[in-house]
Amino acid sequence: MTDKHQHSGNCCGQSASTPASSPSSAPVPEEKKYTDPVCGMQVAKNTEKTARFQGVAYYFCSQSCVSKFTAAPENYVKAKRVIGMGSVPAASASSSATSAAVADATTATVAATAAPVVREVSRVKPAVGSSCCGGSHVATNSMQHDPQGAHKDPVCGMTVNENSQHQFVHAGQTYYFCCDSCKQKFSKNPQTYLNPEQAPAEKPVAKDAIYMCPMDPEIEQIGPGICPICGMALEPKEAIIEEDNSELLDMSRRLKISIALSLPLLLLTMGDMLPGISFHDLLGMHVFDWLQFALATPVVVWLGRPFFERAIASFKSGNLNMFSLIGVGTAAAYLFSLFALLFPQALPDAFKMNGMAPLYFEAAAVIICLVILGQVLELRARSQTNQAIKSLLALTPATAIRIAADGNETEIPLDKVQVGDLLRVKPGAHIPVDGLLVDGHSHVDESMITGEPIPVGKQAGDKLSAGTINQQGSFSLRAEKIGRDTLIAKIIDMVNQAGRSRAPIQKLADKVAGWFVPAVIAAAILAFILWAVFGPAPALANGLMAAVSVLIIACPCALGLATPISVTVGIGRGAVEGILIKDAEALERLEKIDTLVIDKTGTLTEGKPTLQEFIVADGTNEEELSAIALATEQQSEHPLAQAVVDFIRKKNITAASISDFKAINGKGVQATFNGQQILLGKPALMEENHVSLQEFSPRILELQQRGHTVMVMAVNAKAAALISVADSIKASSLQAVQQLQQQGIRVIVLTGDNAQTAQAVATQLGLNEVHADVLPEDKFRFIQQLQQQGCMVAMAGDGINDAPALAQANVGIAMGTGTDVAMHSAHVVLVKGDLRGIAKARTLSRNVMRNIRQNLFFAFAYNFIGVPVAAGVLFPWFGILLSPMIASAAMSLSSVSVISNALRLRYTRL
Repeated sequence: MTDKHQHSGNCCGQSASTPASSPSSAPVPEEKKYTDPVCGMQVAKNTEKTARFQGVAYYFCSQSCVSKFTAAPENYVKAKRVIGMGSVPAASASSSATSAAVADATTATVAATAAPVVREVSRVKPAVGSSCCGGSHVATNSMQHDPQGAHKDPVCGMTVNENSQHQFVHAGQTYYFCCDSCKQKFSKNPQTYLNPEQAPAEKPVAKDAIYMCPMDPEIEQIGPGICPICGMALEPKEAIIEEDNSELLDMSRRLKISIALSLPLLLLTMGDMLPGISFHDLLGMHVFDWLQFALATPVVVWLGRPFFERAIASFKSGNLNMFSLIGVGTAAAYLFSLFALLFPQALPDAFKMNGMAPLYFEAAAVIICLVILGQVLELRARSQTNQAIKSLLALTPATAIRIAADGNETEIPLDKVQVGDLLRVKPGAHIPVDGLLVDGHSHVDESMITGEPIPVGKQAGDKLSAGTINQQGSFSLRAEKIGRDTLIAKIIDMVNQAGRSRAPIQKLADKVAGWFVPAVIAAAILAFILWAVFGPAPALANGLMAAVSVLIIACPCALGLATPISVTVGIGRGAVEGILIKDAEALERLEKIDTLVIDKTGTLTEGKPTLQEFIVADGTNEEELSAIALATEQQSEHPLAQAVVDFIRKKNITAASISDFKAINGKGVQATFNGQQILLGKPALMEENHVSLQEFSPRILELQQRGHTVMVMAVNAKAAALISVADSIKASSLQAVQQLQQQGIRVIVLTGDNAQTAQAVATQLGLNEVHADVLPEDKFRFIQQLQQQGCMVAMAGDGINDAPALAQANVGIAMGTGTDVAMHSAHVVLVKGDLRGIAKARTLSRNVMRNIRQNLFFAFAYNFIGVPVAAGVLFPWFGILLSPMIASAAMSLSSVSVISNALRLRYTRL
């Protein structure tokens, strides 16, 4: 077999060959290049010339390089240090075993993100109207769908009436189904459909799946664990619907127990500050001290164990982080207190206050409790990042109906669909794969692709995309793209890619920990040595006191609170204004935004077509024409007809009695009223029937230029009324755009809608930059291009088609009135869909970041001043030596200062 290279040259002793290009008709980004770790050549990704080591994939120019690497991968790449979490073992360093295991894990993970994952969706959220009933529907299992029915099938969501022959009584209540298949599914486990939260728990992530660190993506291993650099828990690399929330559950349990123990401990030790209360006198010294120990020990030793393990690991690896500070500070406070409790006589008088040894059990326990709380909040936020992927996966049905050569229809799992299969799509169902409509016609909601709210008419020969929704009519389609090749799968990949590329920024506390922790420890050791050598008697005791005081006063409580307390208060302040901010990173980036890319439909506009104008010709009866229009549009299947019906019904007008109704495909409708011929449709329909539009022509042209869809009603070949339908601009959009422009923000309209409509909306809002007719991948790349130009980009949108761009933007802003996928992908959600919230969010960002900087100043100022004083730098001149008790008070004061300053954000004006 010839060993072909993927580059020009013969580094491996083989002849060069040009690689085959990837066959794909869809526009794709320029192919990423990888470095062959053996020979150093730049190569493209090739699954046939790849090998894995410790969870990382490496690509090669030839099989020769693959063989060399596989034999001894540690000769070409440096093995990573990984930390196991709990009972889960870390990845093996053995090259051969690891390569094989990771290869298997990769195969399993890739498979999990394709069809098998989609099968799981049916349990999470059954597709409404999907082919739940399967098979050839004979008389015994015929689907009974009634759009006007009063009951909903609890299994598939179809609407049925009380005459359905498929009924089931549960707990004294009758449930109605569209077919016997749904009835049988329901009867086996009713609670699964009546109470989805009681459904069986989702399968945990495979233990051999590849995990990575969201902050340090280069860290990968097989199975869960802890990042050796930042101390964060690793998470699955591939986008999968199953979620391992074991750590969140564990931390939540730890939080509940730590609160139950820390609150009594805090009240016990702080009780002396309350008038008339003294637990010390009430219980006695011995019981008082040992009760503190009993309450604090489980919190520090048991509940805080994961943090000490991470702290120890950080010192072993040399990557000091926030857990290093937590480990040193709490260990110093607890161990000193334990020594003082067990051996009080061994402590010099300088350690004592009124003859009693000071204990810091409450400080250690409360710090651990606060750290656990921060972990719970962080894990909850991180777990939500996969919700966008899950929502996208849920758009594809779990099954499809395949039409055999003999005409029989059979329900099959989606992963069994092959390219070229003929599939049946029923009303209300999600389209299962990308394909070509073969027989039938319908209107399809493609808003997930284009953002346009008006469903698109489809006929034989038209293309269909997986995940879009069939509105009316049953049709067959020929499968052209399946699995990872479908458009919805590409959108999922883009959202996942954008999410992985946004590594969370390192907190300032972690950035300075690299020098702060060694400096504090060095200061403590230096203080002990200086006191031991040069200090007055008892030299060692005074040295120990100084060292412990340094560690106590440098305890990271205030430093740890500085950022999260401001973020918590700031996010709460934003929520009052209808601004939901998901994380601190979004808050920090908002103040730096200089460019806003904004979607049109549902963001600048209301997102649904409404009747804008109903103009009648001179000498006609408006109420009668309205009654006729209501009667004809009630029978029309066209999506715009509903806008006319809704408008006229609000005027309490009764529909006229018409006959001979007929829909003219793609043009309009016709009917008969009191012997008169009625036409209602596009101007082109009027021209075909020789109806003069002279009276309405100027207005028609004006409305079309503004992006309206114009219809004309004619009675006996004479134009009688003009109707325009459009997606209205939100009342707040103009003011919002003006506010943003005043703040110096560059605003760009980016929409999947047609150029004429987009330009009309932009003109009314005073915007000059407009990009229309763009697909989801175009929006994604447009954001990337702006970022490559050095722009800090915010993206505002509401649709599924906006999800990749929202995830890629520096700050994604979703409308609360939009889709769940958009809200999951975004970093900020405007609950009311009011764009003026963006300007408020930027103001909030500036205030919060200013507050955080003030808090960090307070935290560091106490340390920079307190640490030298605790070390005894003032003793030679003023005889001042800070005791651990005073150090503890100073530490508490720094925390009070930080919290008090953060609480001011509750009253900030937006």
